[in-house]
Amino acid sequence: MISRKSLAFRLIAAASVVSVVLLIAAGILLSSLFTAAVERSLDARLQAVMDGLLASVELQQEVPKINNVLADTRFEIPLAGWYWQISSLDGDPTRQVASASLLDERLPLTQFMKPDRRPGNRMSGYLEDQSGNTLRVIEQRFTLFGSKEQYSFLVAGNFDELQTEVSAFNNALIAVLGLLGVGLVAAILLQVRYGLRPLSDLQGELAEIREGEQEGIAGSYPDEIQTVTDELNLLLKANTEVIDRARTQVGNLAHALKTPLSVLTNEAGIHGGTLGKKVSEQTGVMRDQVSMYLDRARRAARAKTIGSSTDASDVVKSIVRTLERIHVDRKISVKSKYDTKVRFRGERQDLEEMVGNLLDNAFKWTNGKVAVGVRPSASPVDKRIAWIDVCVEDNGPGLPDGGAAIAMERGKRLDETKPGSGLGLSIVSETAAMYGGKLHLDKSGLGGLHAILTLPAARRGDG
Repeated sequence: MISRKSLAFRLIAAASVVSVVLLIAAGILLSSLFTAAVERSLDARLQAVMDGLLASVELQQEVPKINNVLADTRFEIPLAGWYWQISSLDGDPTRQVASASLLDERLPLTQFMKPDRRPGNRMSGYLEDQSGNTLRVIEQRFTLFGSKEQYSFLVAGNFDELQTEVSAFNNALIAVLGLLGVGLVAAILLQVRYGLRPLSDLQGELAEIREGEQEGIAGSYPDEIQTVTDELNLLLKANTEVIDRARTQVGNLAHALKTPLSVLTNEAGIHGGTLGKKVSEQTGVMRDQVSMYLDRARRAARAKTIGSSTDASDVVKSIVRTLERIHVDRKISVKSKYDTKVRFRGERQDLEEMVGNLLDNAFKWTNGKVAVGVRPSASPVDKRIAWIDVCVEDNGPGLPDGGAAIAMERGKRLDETKPGSGLGLSIVSETAAMYGGKLHLDKSGLGGLHAILTLPAARRGDG
C-alpha cells in the first residue's frame, strides 16, 4: 500500500492525472476530427447531387424544371431524410421544385437568408424534417440561364444514418484510449517502482546499520544517490570515532581521579581527627559522584552507538541461571517465558546491567516465586519503531504507595534491612532513558513488584 505522503504516490498521481487529461483531450480531438471528416464526406456527396441538379435544371416561364431524373433513388423515398429543392428567393411556392421524397413539404430557408451573405457562397448547416431526422444541408444560389433572378439550390442528407458510424467510432475510441490509459498507469507504476528502488534499498541498509547487522552502506547505487551514500558512510565513520574518543576520555578521567582520591582517603585515615574524618567523608562523596557521572557518560556513549544488537532472551536466561545458583538454598521457583525472535537494539553489557539489577532485586525480595519474560512491547514508547518488554515479577512485599518514584531516585532505599546501595533501579531507569526507553514499576499479580523494562528492538540477526 502506497502512502499518500510518499514520493512514489506523488509521482504516480501526477503522471496519471497528466496522462488521463491528455488521453481525454486526444479522445475529444479525434472524435471531433472524425465527425468533421464524416461531414466533409457527406457534403461532397451532397455537392455532387447539387451539381447534377444544376446541370439538369431549366426555366420554363420563370419556373425551374428538372429534365433528367437523378440516379440516387433515395431522393424518391418519401420523408427518408434525403431531399433536394430549388426555389426562388421571394418564397413564391409556384416557383419551386423539389424531390419526390419531400412530398408536399418544403425545407425552410430562414437560416440561410443572411443579409451579409456574398453571392455564390455555399452555406451548410443542420435541419430537422417532419420524421425527426437530423439533416445535413448545403445551400447555394445560382442565376439560371434566361433569368436575372437568383434561385436557391438546397440538398439535404440524413445525418442520423452516419451518426451510427460516428457512435461506433467513438465507442471504439473510448475502448482503445481506456486500454491505453490502463497501460500507461501500469507503465508509470513500474517506472516509479523501478526508479525509486534504490531508495528502498538504501533504507533497508540504513535499518540494518541501525539494528547492528552491518557497519556501513555497501550497496552500489545510481550516481544521484551514490554521493549521498558516500557522505552517510563518512558520517557513520565520524560518529564511531567520536564515540571511541569519548570512551577513551572517560576511561582516562576515571584513572586520573582514582589515584588522587585514594591518596586523600589514605592520608585522611592516617591523620585521623575531625579534619581527617571530614576529608574522608568528602572524598567518599567525590568518589561516588565521579563514579555516577562516569557510569552515566559511559552508558550514554554506548546508547548512542549505531549498529549494536543483542539477543535479549539469551542475556535474561544467563542472568537467571547465575542468580538461581547464588540463591540455590532458598529454592526459588522461576517461571519464564521468552520470545526468541526479539532483540535489543543496544550494547549487551548495558542490557546485562539493567536486567541484572531488576532480577537481583526480585531474587533479593521474593518469598519464593519469580516470573520473568521477554516479549514485543504491549505499550511502545514510540509507535513508529519496534520495542521490547523485559518483565520481572516477584511475590515479595512490593512497594508502598508512592514508593515507585522514591525507589528510582539515586541512592534512595525503602528498606535498610537488605544489603545494597540504593542505586539499582535508578541505574536501570537512567540507562533505559538513554536508549529512549523507560522503566515502569507496578504491583505484581504474584503480590510483589512488577517491573516492566521497555527498550528499542532490533530485527533478528547476527548482531
